[in-house]
Amino acid sequence: MQDIHAQRILILDFGSQYTQLIARRVREIGVYCEIRAYDMNEQAILDFAPKGIILAGGPESVTEVHSPRAPAVVFQMNVPVLGICYGMQTMAEQLGGKVSASDEREFGYANVQVETAGALLKDIHDDLQADTCSLNVWMSHGDKVYADA
Repeated sequence: MQDIHAQRILILDFGSQYTQLIARRVREIGVYCEIRAYDMNEQAILDFAPKGIILAGGPESVTEVHSPRAPAVVFQMNVPVLGICYGMQTMAEQLGGKVSASDEREFGYANVQVETAGALLKDIHDDLQADTCSLNVWMSHGDKVYADA
């Protein structure tokens, strides 16, 4: 029998309305995960000993003064970190990237082309054509991550 605790994932929540759905999908592939607040104590993160960390989204803007950040230990543990929405933006900012307000706010339907569907996206698709898979998603963003030219 598989030990579901062998691949523990920690999900740090920044207030996203989709965090529970993210956790559900992780659990559906047989991986134990827990959702905790983004300001979880660093020692508690180390004690949890995750094999990977997901930084979920939230309504804040990384560009605002005193906006939430992931604990620094997240990036020092040598485990994979997946940032989704705000989580990706704070990860970029904290690791030296640039985030700024976008000239255009994105809100509504988008179609994402899946190039390589790993276990997380297994059997999730909205449209299959030949060797391609696409997902219909809902997005709401006012910030962007960019690289200096």
